[in-house]
Amino acid sequence: MYVTIYVTDQDRALEFYTERLGLEKQLDFPGPDGRFLTVGVPDSPVQIILWSHAPTAGQPGGTGAPGPLILESADLRKDFEIMRQRGVTFEESEPVDYPFGVRIEAVDPDGNRISLRQPLKP
Repeated sequence: MYVTIYVTDQDRALEFYTERLGLEKQLDFPGPDGRFLTVGVPDSPVQIILWSHAPTAGQPGGTGAPGPLILESADLRKDFEIMRQRGVTFEESEPVDYPFGVRIEAVDPDGNRISLRQPLKP
């Protein structure tokens, strides 16, 4: 239903996830605990909550660990070029081939890692 990504600036995160990664804004309303803001892949039941947190809270994981968010692509090399032109920062200079397919790690403005994957084609 939901995946939570912790961000220090919800407006900046919204711009990154919609304008750079190409997701769409789904929910945005004030709640008793703060702004409830979600984005997601069109027609997917899963929404990504962009939840505000203090900058000093840090981000979990490190190099080599999968990001808290894994997105699948049918043509990762094409999507990589589009995202790179939109200003997305990646950990590698280009997607890498693995036995399971192709992968690359993107980084959002708060340092959250987004794992982008393309499974092997049958």
